[in-house]
Amino acid sequence: MSWLAAAAVAALALAGAPIYALLGGLALWLFHGASIDPAAVIISLNRLADMPSLIAVPLFTFAGYMLAESGAPARLVELAEAAIGWLPGGVAIGGLCACALFTAFTGASGVTIIALGGLIYPLLRRQGYPEGFSLGLVTTTGSLGLLFPPSLPIILYALVGKVSVDRLFAAAAIPGLLLLVVLSAYVVFISKRHDVPRSPFSAARLLRALRASAFEVPLPLLIIGGIYGGFFTASEASAVMCFYVFAVECLVYRDLKLPELPGVVVRSMVLVGAILIVLGTALGLTDYMIDAEIPERIFAVLSAHIATGWGFLALLNVFLLVVNMVEIFSAIVIVVPIIVPVALKYAINPVHLGALFLLNLEIGYMTPPVGLNLFLSSRRFDKPLPNLYRATLPFWAILVVALAVVTYIPEVSLWLPRLLKARL
Repeated sequence: MSWLAAAAVAALALAGAPIYALLGGLALWLFHGASIDPAAVIISLNRLADMPSLIAVPLFTFAGYMLAESGAPARLVELAEAAIGWLPGGVAIGGLCACALFTAFTGASGVTIIALGGLIYPLLRRQGYPEGFSLGLVTTTGSLGLLFPPSLPIILYALVGKVSVDRLFAAAAIPGLLLLVVLSAYVVFISKRHDVPRSPFSAARLLRALRASAFEVPLPLLIIGGIYGGFFTASEASAVMCFYVFAVECLVYRDLKLPELPGVVVRSMVLVGAILIVLGTALGLTDYMIDAEIPERIFAVLSAHIATGWGFLALLNVFLLVVNMVEIFSAIVIVVPIIVPVALKYAINPVHLGALFLLNLEIGYMTPPVGLNLFLSSRRFDKPLPNLYRATLPFWAILVVALAVVTYIPEVSLWLPRLLKARL
């Protein structure tokens, strides 16, 4: 019967059934089969209200959508080009940084590809970068900011994996910077190989760009500095960011008119609602798996073939790259409760595991054949998927090498959390 239920769930998922309905229905069926009152699912759903970090999800999402629908994307790209466009590969590196920053605040790679892709792709082509490289860079940078605060997937992982949000923010930051550095080095290599001209430096242009984005430039310093400096928690930072973005975009720049704001609220809360309903039903399924000792059984099977934590991490990376290709929020709420107890038995630090999971999310979004960023770029730039596969392959290989470094050198992700803990 268990195999039959699994086959039915897989068939319904392929047919397009909502993931929350599948998770909730499976949890009800399993509890019923174990002679446990199905009300246990509703009790688990009610636990959402007891999660103090939950308020950060709607506030950060709303602030991100306000940024996406304002003139902030164009101002960020202009500032990046004016500031470092004169360096080798400067325009492309500026695009990397702008996209990473934008994805961190919006929490969704699709928003970045749509909002910034239309600005950065033609800019790279005008500079003289090859078409394949330009497509690959824009597709890759769509998810590049998922490792930087206040990224929504980090908050969601912390809720599900029962890890401190602040520690996970710190753990993901250095791996995120590592990705920016190695990709920037590749950008410099390509720019020199193809003799891409540099944009002449203009102090007047830089000053204009700084003036134009004067109220948006302090935002990363305010939020990230506030969290790492211990001035406020992640939940408090979400309220600060929401108020600040509202004041800047609606009252200072006036890119968003007050009558437009309810529409932004609705669009952002649709995403939040989808996350919360999936999270709530997944909690019920998680409780069943814990009661049925599913993680222990998985560990028993793995330990018979894999004796070391290194071997487990290698297998886990392959598994996560496949799982994370399609929908990261579902992957978090379904997979994390299963792998965390197993990883603990292999003596893997939960914070290190969180950084690895999030890095796999980022790479999974651009992993063929069904990485979500590939489909988004294909539609956004009207290019066939095979072209996107070829364009992203060098970037994918670079990120996989960075994943191996983070996997087998735990200090890359654990150094900053330990430093901040010592300071506090």
